[in-house]
Amino acid sequence: MTGTRENPARRWSRLQGVDLLAAALGHPSYAGRVALVSSFGTESAVLLHMVAALEPATPVLFIDTLKHFPQTLAHRDLLVRRLGLRDVRSVRPAEAVLARVDSAGLLHREDADWCCHLRKSEPLGQALESFAAWITGRKRFQGGLRTDLATAELEASSGRLKLNPLAGWSEQEVEGYRVRHDLPAHPLQARGYRSVGCMPCTRAVGAGEASRAGRWPGIDKTECGIHLPGAPS
Repeated sequence: MTGTRENPARRWSRLQGVDLLAAALGHPSYAGRVALVSSFGTESAVLLHMVAALEPATPVLFIDTLKHFPQTLAHRDLLVRRLGLRDVRSVRPAEAVLARVDSAGLLHREDADWCCHLRKSEPLGQALESFAAWITGRKRFQGGLRTDLATAELEASSGRLKLNPLAGWSEQEVEGYRVRHDLPAHPLQARGYRSVGCMPCTRAVGAGEASRAGRWPGIDKTECGIHLPGAPS
């Protein structure tokens, strides 16, 4: 893939936030070929604001699993208008696949990993095929597999550059940025949802719980799969 020989992941490993985004969005090998993948969740406004300030035409990929809270969809629409995002694309699972495998919409109860693959990983993998790099909102404080997250990395399977500009930010720094720039909070944040995913697989968290403790409650699962090795390809 263009630009991978010089290994920008290594060169940009000490950059973060706006500096990392500016380096990638303005680089000759990546300009116009970078997508921001956003859940429009509780912390998404910060990264969307940074990208909009640098290049509002940057494609934003929203994985519409068809299982989102209505508050998330309303938050998405508000941020798109407020930030002037020019190219927001909904990435959805194939209707034919859902009709064949999950016609009742209850696959998440039987096999959450397979549900995430069909509704998230597979559609995103297809949507990213035309991009040389993508931006994520993952952070180390979220724990689990994200604890040692690098700010820039190359996907082994595709050679695609993967940027995590907020990897080293704390939860307080993220919220501080949101407040400082007067960005709207996700409607569910005030109700104890510190991380928001699909409606059937997300709950509010209590005092002292980790920010992502409300994701896939009751089962041994901490990631949807789009950030696991080999996905998306």
